[in-house]
Amino acid sequence: MVNTEEFVRRLEKVMNYYGLSASAFADKIAVQRSTISHLLTGRNKPSLEFVLKVVKSFPEVNLYWLLNGKGSFPAVQKERAPHHPAEPELSSESSSKSKSIKKIIIFYEDGSFESFNKNLGQ
Repeated sequence: MVNTEEFVRRLEKVMNYYGLSASAFADKIAVQRSTISHLLTGRNKPSLEFVLKVVKSFPEVNLYWLLNGKGSFPAVQKERAPHHPAEPELSSESSSKSKSIKKIIIFYEDGSFESFNKNLGQ
């Protein structure tokens, strides 16, 4: 049986880790905002569907940790990829030139990806 108070604390830890408000978190995992509100206030208990959406949306969240508090968070440690010899090494001289980032694409092991475009208004 899941302890709802402890589950809510772990859920808040996940939201804080990603810097998400309750409404942004709800949007990210595709649930109604009231679902998050009801969980955080203790009105409702988490459904299996909700828990699975959290784990699927955030690979760093370990299912066993989220449900029971056993294990660690984040579960996936970010690692630097080893340098490939065919890739040019960036020196501090070349990185100090005036260049701006236009787009960043993150590819995940499950084949999904996220794309971030530079906001031209900023």
